[in-house]
Amino acid sequence: MIANLAQMVAEEQQNPLVPAGPELLVGTIAFAVVFFFFWKKALPNINKVLEERRAAIEGGIEEAEAMKVEAQSVLEQYKAQLAEARHEAARLRQEAQEQGAALIAEMRAEGQRQREEIVAAGHAQIEADRKAAAQALRQEIGRLATELAGKLIGEALQDHTRQSRVIDRFLDELEEKAEAAR
Repeated sequence: MIANLAQMVAEEQQNPLVPAGPELLVGTIAFAVVFFFFWKKALPNINKVLEERRAAIEGGIEEAEAMKVEAQSVLEQYKAQLAEARHEAARLRQEAQEQGAALIAEMRAEGQRQREEIVAAGHAQIEADRKAAAQALRQEIGRLATELAGKLIGEALQDHTRQSRVIDRFLDELEEKAEAAR
């Protein structure tokens, strides 16, 4: 029992949270080996991968910024071209309106000229018709006057020259009386 009691006292003195000396030594050596391997082999590879990733991200950011600047430049060019196109469209619209107004004015002037030509031609035709009618009327009146004079005098006025003189004199007298009445 004393042996049991001594063993219990020895076990009580040993804390379960604190490892035994040889265990502590083996654990420390194992930790050092793993730490050395990690420090020499794994840590440089991890740092290399992290550096590559950082460089890729920074390069991507720089590329994105460059593309943003380029996109802004393209946008400004587009806006300038759009403003120029709008200005050109307004200018063309103004020219078309001016040409349309000039064409309308020209067509009106041409219409006015043609109307005046038609009216002048109409007046000339009326005047020619009036003269022709006056001549025809003069001949008819002369023939009737000759017949009437022949019936009044009792002899035929068949001499054409004499007949023309009498008719002309008679019509001239009628025209003078008509002008005097006005």
